[in-house]
Amino acid sequence: MQSSTPEKNILNKKIGFISLGCDKNRVDLENIISLIKNAGFKTTQNLYDANIVIINTCSFIESARKESVETILNIAKLKETSCEKIIVTGCLNEMNYSDLKSSLPEVDSFIRVSENKNIVKTIFELYNITPPTIKYNCNFNRVLTTPNHYAYLKISEGCNNFCSYCTIPFIRGRFVSTPMEQLISEAKELAKLGVKELILVGQDVTKYGVDLYGKPTITNLIQKLSEIEDIKWIRLLYCYPELVSDELINEIKNNNKVLKYIDLPLQHVNSNILKQMNRKTDGAKVLEVVHKLKQNIPNIAIRSTFILGFPGETTENFNEVLTFLKNEKLNNVGFFAYSREEGTRAYSFENQISTRTKQSRVEKAYATQKIIAENNNLSLVNKVLDVIIDEEEDGYFIGRSYLSAPDVDPVVFIKITKENKDKIKIGNIVPIKILNTLEYDLEGELYYESTK
Repeated sequence: MQSSTPEKNILNKKIGFISLGCDKNRVDLENIISLIKNAGFKTTQNLYDANIVIINTCSFIESARKESVETILNIAKLKETSCEKIIVTGCLNEMNYSDLKSSLPEVDSFIRVSENKNIVKTIFELYNITPPTIKYNCNFNRVLTTPNHYAYLKISEGCNNFCSYCTIPFIRGRFVSTPMEQLISEAKELAKLGVKELILVGQDVTKYGVDLYGKPTITNLIQKLSEIEDIKWIRLLYCYPELVSDELINEIKNNNKVLKYIDLPLQHVNSNILKQMNRKTDGAKVLEVVHKLKQNIPNIAIRSTFILGFPGETTENFNEVLTFLKNEKLNNVGFFAYSREEGTRAYSFENQISTRTKQSRVEKAYATQKIIAENNNLSLVNKVLDVIIDEEEDGYFIGRSYLSAPDVDPVVFIKITKENKDKIKIGNIVPIKILNTLEYDLEGELYYESTK
């Protein structure tokens, strides 16, 4: 019998993964997993069974850094049983790289995001084994951590906006677009995996192409992605309002594959606060863009985020946000208490708001938006919406219409019955009649027999 080599022994190690933070981080992890699998390693979803755990961290705000560190320490406890090595990558490394090695000795290796491509080499070196060159140089394809019918396409990295509260440019660097031909190729490969819904992400997708082609070319990219036959839906996340052009609005309006949905991270509506945030817009422009979207694209779903309790935000400024919400009735909104981040300009601003006041404003904003969301949902009752089915659970199919991005927006529940169980499949897009609301989510039934 031939004896096992050190290389074969290491390939028997089971590798588990944790990804924290945004969907852009998810894409990074999917590329890491593909490298791991193509090198011949075994992977596991059971962290208690993993010999090596790779943690992809987030550090956008203090709470995210805290979660990242707590996750690392919790995994470190598994070193008493099956876990042998912990590898940490992601945004936490980019901010605190010099301090991490001493403050977290439980971690065996910290890898910068730009060095993720060397993950296989790192694993071999942790076991004092020379990595096999042929396997390390293998081409790789994304390994989806989402259901096979939807995927995120990261079209850019970094950011040039330097909002006064934000650490992203310091963590992820300057804005860099991915070449269009590379994105088209990746999207075609995703379509072969069964992806029907392509979700475009980047720190600012409206700026796509400025660095490569001299001007924003997001509409051109959308048009080329739309030519991929098996891609049925294209969803846009993180479109900064100042670059939502008439050209982009017309593309959303007229392109049948582009969902009538847009994520506009507004952050505030008061012009003075927006100026202090170093946003490239003001209150009038925010209203103009929102109104233009609504006027040109009936029933468009607008999602946004707001930062409340920014330094100098008065009660009147905060009330402007509440008034905006009541008037504009956005579909989905996330509210965040301002996080004072060392190294940003806003860290040294005067008139910092107390934690208690910030949290109170977030709670009031959510209470206001809750009523708006409930009324928006009531308006959908008896309407028929195309719904993509994401999963089955507890006797229900669970899916999303054009109104909802994964994980952050409402879902539609369809009770599994004898009549529909053979007609609805995970990954299908089916017509669903909305029957009633479930506070935040919706409940519906199959409208007719055919599926898409």
